[in-house]
Order: sequence, then structure tokens, then C-alpha cells
Amino acid sequence: MKVSVFTGKITIDDRGGYEVFDITDKVQAEVKKSELLSGTVTIFVPGSTGAVTTVEHEPGLVKDLEEFFDTYIPSGKTYHHDRRWHDGNGHSHVRASLVGASISVPFVNGKLILGTWQQIIFLEFDNKPRHREIVVQVLGE
Repeated sequence: MKVSVFTGKITIDDRGGYEVFDITDKVQAEVKKSELLSGTVTIFVPGSTGAVTTVEHEPGLVKDLEEFFDTYIPSGKTYHHDRRWHDGNGHSHVRASLVGASISVPFVNGKLILGTWQQIIFLEFDNKPRHREIVVQVLGE
């Protein structure tokens, strides 16, 4: 058994502020490009104001998440980070830290193993537009 590694990327240009992107098909495309049949794919967001996770990507849940973040980690509050850097995105850092910068998903026969209603999402939390390059690293055989 020979294990190989393939590293690709997904690019996203966002508007800034809370945004949710379904990146499932883009991750699947990177797995296909790798030409590996079975293994795991790690999706990693470089930076500290974006995050990645899985959800049922539908408008109601996207809104529920937004309301959760607005209630428990509001953007209008002054955070210690803001006092130090004066960039107004302390809430973005806290939100991203709690969701996380990476996930791993198994794949078999070149196909991601996800639940019927499960998609991979990228969450943008920063308060200004960003050009993101999300790392997709495929490890397998």
C-alpha cells in the first residue's frame, strides 16, 4: 500500500461580514483531482477570522447560526482584541475560534462520506472583504 498526498485549494472572494459558503462540491472536485480512491481529506482555513464545519446547508439553519452568533458573540461589543488592534473584528476571531479552522472527512472510491443532509461549509466572520485560499489536503491511496 502506497500512501500519497495531494494538496489543492479553494478560493473564495467574499463581501465581508457573516457569510456562509457551501464548499462541498469544490472539496469533492479536489478529491477527484487527487486521483486517490480512499483516505481522508482535511479542509483548513489559513487565518483567524474564518472557519469550516459541516451542517445541513439550508436557509433556515444558516439564519439560525447567524442569530446564535449575533446573540452570544455580537459584533457591536468591544472585545479586548479590538482595544489592542482597533480593527473592530474581535467578534470575528472569537466566532472562528469556537467553530474551528479545519475538519477531516473520509472518502471511499473517490467519494466523500457525508450524511444525506450534510454539507461542508466555510463561514466568513471578518468585518471586511477577504480573498480566501482554503487548503484542501487529500491523504490516501
